[in-house]
Amino acid sequence: MNPPTSTPTTVPTAPAQGAKPNLPKTAFFAPGQGFGIQDIIAPQSLETEFDYVKINNVYFRTLFVAGYPRFVSPGWLEPIINFDSSLDISFYLYPVEGKTVLDDLRRKIAEMEAEIATDLERGKIVDPSTQAKLEDARNLQEQLVKGAERFFQFSFYITIPALTLEELNQLTRQVESTLGSILVVAKHATLDMENGFISSAPFGIDRLSITRNMDTTSLATTFPLTSAELSSDTGVLYGTNSENESFIIFDRFSLENANMTIFATSGAGKSYFVKLEALRSLMIGTEVIVIDPESEYKALADAAGGEFISFSFSSPSKINPFDLSQIYEAGENQLGLKILSLHSLFKVIMGSITPSQEALLDRALVSTYRAKGITQDPATQKKEPPLMEDLYKTLIGMETAEAMDLAARIEKFVRGSFVGIFDKQTNVNIKNPFTVFSVKDLQDALRPIAMFIILDFIWTKVKKDLKKRLLVVDEAWHMMRYPDSAQFLWSVVKRARKYYLGLTTITQDVEDFLGQDIGKAILTNSSMQLLLKQSPAAIDKIAEVFYLSQGEKQLLLAANVGEGIFFAGPHHAPIRVVASEDEHKLITTKPLERMVPNI
Repeated sequence: MNPPTSTPTTVPTAPAQGAKPNLPKTAFFAPGQGFGIQDIIAPQSLETEFDYVKINNVYFRTLFVAGYPRFVSPGWLEPIINFDSSLDISFYLYPVEGKTVLDDLRRKIAEMEAEIATDLERGKIVDPSTQAKLEDARNLQEQLVKGAERFFQFSFYITIPALTLEELNQLTRQVESTLGSILVVAKHATLDMENGFISSAPFGIDRLSITRNMDTTSLATTFPLTSAELSSDTGVLYGTNSENESFIIFDRFSLENANMTIFATSGAGKSYFVKLEALRSLMIGTEVIVIDPESEYKALADAAGGEFISFSFSSPSKINPFDLSQIYEAGENQLGLKILSLHSLFKVIMGSITPSQEALLDRALVSTYRAKGITQDPATQKKEPPLMEDLYKTLIGMETAEAMDLAARIEKFVRGSFVGIFDKQTNVNIKNPFTVFSVKDLQDALRPIAMFIILDFIWTKVKKDLKKRLLVVDEAWHMMRYPDSAQFLWSVVKRARKYYLGLTTITQDVEDFLGQDIGKAILTNSSMQLLLKQSPAAIDKIAEVFYLSQGEKQLLLAANVGEGIFFAGPHHAPIRVVASEDEHKLITTKPLERMVPNI
């Protein structure tokens, strides 16, 4: 490397022998001036061991690929390119003169033909691998003679970084397993790890020189020079790929389940994205139901001809939590399932109860339904269901201290300050293709209860009438605050696929959501995820759960509104949410844009 031609503004004087040079910070260093460029960029320490190198505090192990499958398809290296940890991957290509290759092929073909002929003369079974190699060699010879193929020698190295030796060993096993799943054999560059590290570093120096012969077609399939794309012929336009500006079009119902989870900070564009998906899903015949804590979807519901149902003390809309689905399914006890969901609901309403009180509540629920003539017999389950007041009277009639305690806990919903919300027969239905249930006018303490009851009501209707539906639970952290409501949300997520339902859960409280086992289970059972802008406090948790690289973490921290990472099954791509001018007017929630038209 030639020394820098720039001249420093201050030239250091030569130090005394054995003393450190007194160098100004603005100086350029050239050989002969105390430090060379290599000294400046060199690591503080380098340890070379039998099976790894340690540079400063980071361990590295290099693998070279020694065996390849016979047949491959384009993009066959995708599993290793999209590996869940950072890897340094290097390819080296060496063009080979065609005449030399043809001469070698001619000799190899003659040797394999002689081997097969000898085996046949001796009555031995011909080695199948020799036959396969002979067939491949003849095909390659034909293509080379025609000029349709060229010949190369190909090197493929993978260097794995890790902070500890244990982590390095674990990652190595995972890489080897991933390569093994695509029939690629990888070996350790044992006793030559330093040269292995240099070979996979961006120096363009192949110190290992472990090559494999490849023709042009085979070589072309190894190149991962395509950015991630998520586009199909059917589905909804979610946005554009911010790397290559391709469209991200996807049908969530084509995956193993149609559930989606969305994580982002406040104002990052969560609701904007969901409204856009809802609007576009309506256009392809998908019914949309929304549980809306902040009445953000009212304008969209009005514009789309949907139904907006608000719940409050004075609202005429009522839902009876004791409703049954009134549909019989073989192998399912509808009354038993309803009583189980009511147990969860009343634990949210009543708070902590003892095992004996829980058993007492179960008897009271069964007695309340029986008083209305509803039993385990499906024929009786079409009768008018009881109300919360009926349960209250049943508990009072038991005349025990524990029953009176339970009755006192629900009295405010029957005769107290919360009367008129959940103590009437249901008078709403889901008939509109776009239905929004708003709980904005309820107190914060009542929102989890209302969301539970609405979700249970929707689930009852979904089971009764099967069709393609999206169910949006905005600010799902309200339900995650209580173990029983979180458990009910999880049960819906788990069974939604059976009823052609795609559940979208949205939250900005990432720590609380993913800090619970149920939250992680909901995420695991959602085939689609969207990560928009994240706060520095939550990014480490997000990165751990989604196996994000350092670059992806930075993308989420610096993302603009509507930018992030879109996951669909095993694939993911950077996304920029885009909407037309008309769509934007319908779905924006910015106060200035809502107050002043045409901004």
